Amino acid sequence: MTPVNLLLVDDHEIVRAGLRMLFSAEPDVRIVGEAASGREAIEQVAKLAPDVVLMDVAMPDMNGIEATKRIKETSPQVAVLALTMHEDEEYFFEMLSAGASGYVPKRAAPDDLLSAIRVVSHGEVFIYPSMARLLVKDFLRRAEDTTPPDTELLTPREHEVLACIADGQTNREIAEQLVISVKTVDRHRENIMRKLNLHNRVELVRYAIEKGLIPIGSDG
Repeated sequence: MTPVNLLLVDDHEIVRAGLRMLFSAEPDVRIVGEAASGREAIEQVAKLAPDVVLMDVAMPDMNGIEATKRIKETSPQVAVLALTMHEDEEYFFEMLSAGASGYVPKRAAPDDLLSAIRVVSHGEVFIYPSMARLLVKDFLRRAEDTTPPDTELLTPREHEVLACIADGQTNREIAEQLVISVKTVDRHRENIMRKLNLHNRVELVRYAIEKGLIPIGSDG
């Protein structure tokens, strides 16, 4: 198994030390570097080309939001996962808008953080339960002013693919479940996003939550 190359970004040394200890027991996660600010993170990404950047949000010199924007502009293949003490809407949506693939509070269990790293390393989105509730609230507000996309535009097969995506399955897992090729899954995904006027995976997941395709469970 090829390990996930991880860059740790946090301005507190004690936090980075704790993360190093946690990941040292995981053979599929390899720390390739560390940074104490957003500006330093950008430099390290250019130098080390990690698979995943574990990004704090509030930092001196340059915060994680601005750093994420710049990293995604220059290295779009690198996944950014926010790990922060902030659980309010402002930080959450700004990080998603900047290009983050997930958002995990620092109070999360170690297993949840490890799962998040593995998920985003495969190009998927990780949504922590409390963060998912913020997405639901956001959609309810939007629904007051806008008409949701018409799902009747989707074919039965596209509905199946959308449900699988909402369940967090990878393209390969969807292909195996529906007995179709990965290329066909990609084509269905593109058609779904075009028909529903969605532009990225985060919008797709938001839509799936609104339609009840993702169950919102408890944090425990």
